[in-house]
Amino acid sequence: MAAPAPVLALFSEPKSLSRKQKKKLPGFSILHSLQRTRLCVSLSAKSSASARISATTLFREELTTRDLDGEIQELCQKGELEAAMDTISLLHYTEFSSLDSQTYCHALQLCSDHESLSHGKKLHSLISFAGIEIDSDLAAKLVSMYVNCGELGEGRKVFDGLAANNNHFLWNLLMSKYSKIGDFMEVLLLFQKLWESGVNPNSRTFSCVLKCLSILGHLRSGMTVHGYLQKLDLFNNGSAVGNALISLYSKCGCVDTAVQVFDKMPVKDIISWNTIIHGCVLNDLLNKGIELFYKMLFSGVDMDAATLVSILPAFAEIGALDQGRALHGYTIKAGFVKEVTVNNSLLDMYSKCLSIQNSEQIFRKMSEKTIVSWTSMISGYTVNGRYEEAIALFEELEAEEGIEPDLHFITSALHACACGKSWNRGSYIHDYVFRNGLESHTFVANALMDMYAKCGDMENARFVFKHMSSKDVVSWNTLIGGYAKNSLPNEALYLFVKMRPRVRPNSTTMACALRALASLSSLEKGREMHAHIVRAGFQECIFVRNALVDMYAKSGALMLARKLFDLTDGRDLVSWTVMIAGYGMHGRGGEALAIFKLMRKEGINPDRVSFIAILYACSHSGLIDEGWRFFNVMRNEYKIEPLIEHYACMVDLLSRAGRLSKAYKFIESMPMEPDSTVWGALLSGCRIHRDVKLAEKVAERVFELEPENTGYYILLANIYADAEKWEAVRKMRERIRSKALRKHPGCSWIEVKGKVHIFVSGSNSNSQSRNIKKLLEGVRKRMKEEGRVPERRYALINAEDGEKEEALCGHSEKLAIAFGVLNATEGKPIRVAKNLRVCGDCHEVAKFISYMTGREIILRDRTKTNRSEQIEAHFSTVASETSLREQV
Repeated sequence: MAAPAPVLALFSEPKSLSRKQKKKLPGFSILHSLQRTRLCVSLSAKSSASARISATTLFREELTTRDLDGEIQELCQKGELEAAMDTISLLHYTEFSSLDSQTYCHALQLCSDHESLSHGKKLHSLISFAGIEIDSDLAAKLVSMYVNCGELGEGRKVFDGLAANNNHFLWNLLMSKYSKIGDFMEVLLLFQKLWESGVNPNSRTFSCVLKCLSILGHLRSGMTVHGYLQKLDLFNNGSAVGNALISLYSKCGCVDTAVQVFDKMPVKDIISWNTIIHGCVLNDLLNKGIELFYKMLFSGVDMDAATLVSILPAFAEIGALDQGRALHGYTIKAGFVKEVTVNNSLLDMYSKCLSIQNSEQIFRKMSEKTIVSWTSMISGYTVNGRYEEAIALFEELEAEEGIEPDLHFITSALHACACGKSWNRGSYIHDYVFRNGLESHTFVANALMDMYAKCGDMENARFVFKHMSSKDVVSWNTLIGGYAKNSLPNEALYLFVKMRPRVRPNSTTMACALRALASLSSLEKGREMHAHIVRAGFQECIFVRNALVDMYAKSGALMLARKLFDLTDGRDLVSWTVMIAGYGMHGRGGEALAIFKLMRKEGINPDRVSFIAILYACSHSGLIDEGWRFFNVMRNEYKIEPLIEHYACMVDLLSRAGRLSKAYKFIESMPMEPDSTVWGALLSGCRIHRDVKLAEKVAERVFELEPENTGYYILLANIYADAEKWEAVRKMRERIRSKALRKHPGCSWIEVKGKVHIFVSGSNSNSQSRNIKKLLEGVRKRMKEEGRVPERRYALINAEDGEKEEALCGHSEKLAIAFGVLNATEGKPIRVAKNLRVCGDCHEVAKFISYMTGREIILRDRTKTNRSEQIEAHFSTVASETSLREQV
């Protein structure tokens, strides 16, 4: 029988090598000894039977005289995989020798180390061909080889084929590999199989299982495993199991239990400290995390990079800039300055501590930046109000090689566009999203909607919503909140009704819907919503509570708002601000000041928006001295630099009090350029106090800033009409027509018995118009009898007194009030809202009707709405911020 061709090829010598060089070849000693018997093997095919027997006997004697297993194992120890495989293959082809299973173990280990799947599979075939029994050691090497070479399925087949397996290494190896590829349920199934087979798990097994349960959030199963650990007394075997338990309880929100486990650990390593600190910070127990951090330092344990990444977010959240700087110094001394994760944490810390200059320095000096670095920087710019720089980072990253914008970076950029109201840049990012096919991601679409809504473009926001393949509760909330914020309350409520059968509303939904109802001053609907909130279990949510207080205050039910405020536990800064604004809106400055004082007494420090609320209340109540005092307290005591909104409140305060010259000088002394809001406040004061000359001067400044805003042109025309300068009125109206500007008609609405009734000035379309007119004529007649002359100057027309009085009777708010008197339930307050300013005559008539009928009448106009826009912004944007948190 001829020897196989591969064997003969292995026996042949390379002619180009000298004998000295051949001796240096791996496996030369074995191959050389076999080479000397090649002639016997090749001749045995042609010789007689006796000659073949002699050749075979000679070959066997030659093989048995050498320690083949030892020499192959020596090759494996030297890492000579090819030589070892050639030798093993040769011996199997000759069919004259079988190797020891330990030799195969060495060879399989070498295949595993070299991740050579082809050689490993070949060895497995040779083992099967030779009929070698696979014992536990050989099985472990086979499974390990397959797993390390990326063939987990083949390794599992070998593992499952074992009759009995008590090898902890194999169980742990498979569990570890399944955990690394994210198949956590398979890890748990393997653990169950191990437990049922009677094999006691060791600490490595429990560590792996606990990590998987931590990721899956299976707290109850984790507690069961904790019980097994205590039964088997494995808790004291090193720190790995304790660390895994701390991580499990922390990620499942049971920080107290995690701390108990940590305290009972006999051995704590740096991982133990890092895990418990991170767990506390993760669950917003910032002070506890910082306390443990200092305890770790006092225990003599040196912090590492992971410690810094765990504790820096805590200092960032509490605004502890000095401590953060100290840690930054430590990172430089300890050599962690090149750790990208540490630098990212430092970026975030400085940004949240409003030290964006330090964030910029770190970012520009980073030798390695990840997408997390860019996202942290863009978020930092946004937090610090530097929206232009934040948006510019998007374009800078696009030009950067090697880093692609990910979904989180894109949503951060869109959030910056939303906060900065940069429609053009946001639209550019939308194009990028569309080009790269990213619009299918729900949270990207949500960020796009939020951007368009905050830029006032509800048409595009609706377009994005309509074309979303999957809408979650955040999607609905973003659009509902957008409609409510952009003065489209009916659209918001319509969408809310449409949402309920499809997606279960959450607390944010309720707050957005309440904002829409507050805009409509719809108390009855608001009460219905309150009842729905109670039934749905959202009444304890502070965000919803604040929205309810706001709704009741804007709907004229100030007593209900205060009662709900007093019953609210855990009031935050927004709660106090809303209540202050509510009193301010109703002209009750004294109560607003009392609430502000109580807030400070309870240890809650006001912010910029709180000061807008209190200054607005002072302005609306004519509290000049108090307003100046709070303005100075804000700057000197709380070190808060006034924004344009604070200056607008002060101008309004002075203008309402008739101190127009002082208001004008105050504007000229502002450290920033005044906007149309500031000049508009002074223009309104000019109308109240009939200062035509100053009004003309101020109006031109307003027209430069907002040339398309019809309201300011009409306000100046009204000032002229009030002064009976009819030629100037005519010219102003011609100017409005020449600019193709449209005046919004006066419109008022009232809710009676659950239905909203709308009235337009001068309209007789209501079915009860005759009765309404009759009632108003009777009111006017009685007012004259009691010596109360109609304020004809508010008629704003060049006509006889009778015509002016008739025109005054047609104002929409009077029509709505009269309708309420005729139809509203006896004893109930009459609440009317108007889209424009309520004129002085209507105020007087409303007060007289209230006196005449003995009923409370509440009027809400555009000025109250506009003056509270900045206050509302403090909590109306929480919906979109909640959306981001939910997505993260």
